[in-house]
Amino acid sequence: MQLPVQSLSRLFAEPWEASAGPEDLAEIARAADRAGFDYLASCDHVAIPGRLAPAMGTVWYDPVATLSYLAAVTVRVRLLSHVAIVALRHPLVTAKQYATLDRLCGGRLVLGVGAGHVPEEFAALGVDFRRRGALLDETIDALRAALGPEEFPVHHGKAYDFEGLGQRPRPAQARIPVWVGGSSPAAVRRAALKGDGWLPQGDPRERMPAQIARLTRLRAEAGLEEPFTVGALTEPLYVGEPDWDVGRRTVSGAPETVADSLRAYRAMGVHQIQVRFRSRCRAELTDQIAAFGAEVAPRLH
Repeated sequence: MQLPVQSLSRLFAEPWEASAGPEDLAEIARAADRAGFDYLASCDHVAIPGRLAPAMGTVWYDPVATLSYLAAVTVRVRLLSHVAIVALRHPLVTAKQYATLDRLCGGRLVLGVGAGHVPEEFAALGVDFRRRGALLDETIDALRAALGPEEFPVHHGKAYDFEGLGQRPRPAQARIPVWVGGSSPAAVRRAALKGDGWLPQGDPRERMPAQIARLTRLRAEAGLEEPFTVGALTEPLYVGEPDWDVGRRTVSGAPETVADSLRAYRAMGVHQIQVRFRSRCRAELTDQIAAFGAEVAPRLH
């Protein structure tokens, strides 16, 4: 699941999150860890321009700091950046941050990356927004080197060039999974050819089969046979019969009803689903997490 509180976009945040803070984040992370969730995710934006603030808000916690904080209060759940806008930073800086995080959390990092969509953010940091796709492509290559096993990584590219510079600590994992986010044709192609997984952005159910078919075709044409993780973002969920308006798109009801709806994703070829629960307070959210882990998740296998 994507963590609440750490990003307060008015497009998806619940009202109670506005007054929540670090201890709420920690308790939600503990609840997900206990319930057997696969990962917790944190977003990435450096600064939001005034024209977008009414919709996006300006509360966007830093993902490295947030996931490092939660690494200390969890045991087994993985930690995902969904997604890090890695083209905003030099890959050696990104590698230093995420290699340290992976070492601190005992090898639980999944690095989710994406191109970004806010021109002003790029301009403020001196990065050409128009080249963000090409920069992301090269940055993924550079990060593969910089997050690999070598203390002195090597990368020679158009935008970045480094050799003979040592970085420790090395990641705890021999290979950090890189999941590529986005649903545009360019993003899907990038995920298929450069990623270990795909994180869709806003694709409704009916679009998923075609997207997955394209991913499969692109990988087959490139001769890529390594394991690849296809993700999906589900509709909002509520386990049980709500006594309040959870919205018409929300999947709610008995555990078997919710599970039956979610099993359709597996039939499409999806490997992991990112869930979001409707809630009116932290306690209701942690109750939903526990109910899902105990009563819905076992029915998905």
